[in-house]
Amino acid sequence: MGAARMNLDRLWRRGRDFLGTDVAIMGGAMSWVSERHLVAAISNAGGFGVLACGSMSPEQLSAEIEATQILTAKPFGVNLITMHPKLADLIEVCGRLQVGHVVLAGGLPQAASITRAKELGARVVCFAPTAAFAKKLIRIGADALVIEGTEAGGHIGPVATSVLAQEILPEVAADVPVFVAGGIGRGEVIVSYLEMGAVGVQLGTRFVCATESIAHANFKQAFIRANARDAMPSAQVDPNFPVIPVRALTNAASRRFIEFQHEVIGRFRQGALDQKAAQLEIEHYWAGALRRAVIEGDVENGSVMAGQSVGMVTREQPTAEIINELVEQAVRALRDREPAGAPV
Repeated sequence: MGAARMNLDRLWRRGRDFLGTDVAIMGGAMSWVSERHLVAAISNAGGFGVLACGSMSPEQLSAEIEATQILTAKPFGVNLITMHPKLADLIEVCGRLQVGHVVLAGGLPQAASITRAKELGARVVCFAPTAAFAKKLIRIGADALVIEGTEAGGHIGPVATSVLAQEILPEVAADVPVFVAGGIGRGEVIVSYLEMGAVGVQLGTRFVCATESIAHANFKQAFIRANARDAMPSAQVDPNFPVIPVRALTNAASRRFIEFQHEVIGRFRQGALDQKAAQLEIEHYWAGALRRAVIEGDVENGSVMAGQSVGMVTREQPTAEIINELVEQAVRALRDREPAGAPV
């Protein structure tokens, strides 16, 4: 093994040990995409797949975990949404099926949820949007953190990954393993975050066009054709009717969403709707839109959630090839920094 690869293994050893993997690359949990086939492929390739529970029932999640366990004997995790009405039951499912890592996302989890998941034998990973939240999550028992910047696909916060890394890593990286996510598409940037104190990374967008991904061919082609500037946050037209920003490829549905908001707000101002009803109509606009795009292939009228790294997705390729490319790029970056004459 060359010196550069040994250096990479040293940089993310803590992340590899935490995940139980060959490389400290987590798969982002993408609804409808991060199911048994892609998750198992990421884990079998040496990374760490993460099942997206989303709105699944406990019974559906149980079946999906068991199906994934048939496809891989390697470690993988399960992403649970903290606002799920049956979160407690989902945690029990993970415990019964001996899931090694539970990722709690979609808001600040309750201490009781973290405690119960750990009682059932899982390591708990949480998302930290600020340094203050990171410290609170550690106090209530989080075993590891993910910091995800606004470059990511899907629901996003307002701060760039590079800024979050500077704010949070110096504060908590010595206390718990921290993984960085959002806009990561090449190995060189992985190295930069590892050198800042991260123990690994999480990628979603790069894996959408994996051969093993069940995403519709139209969905994959939309990714292959797109560049970073096509992945935009959903627009909000009135601060009195807030919209949770979602980064996705601009299409007919996203353009129509702006018109739809104006129409609904206009009806509210005319007295045809109260504010709560108007807000609900706006929120329900995207109901079923992700499945429409990912599974049915309607990439004009569905939601094509994608991070800004989508411009680095240039073809469909096996998951193992994607991970190997990332590792090779990281090793090359480290090798280029070595003094002349050093062993490779």
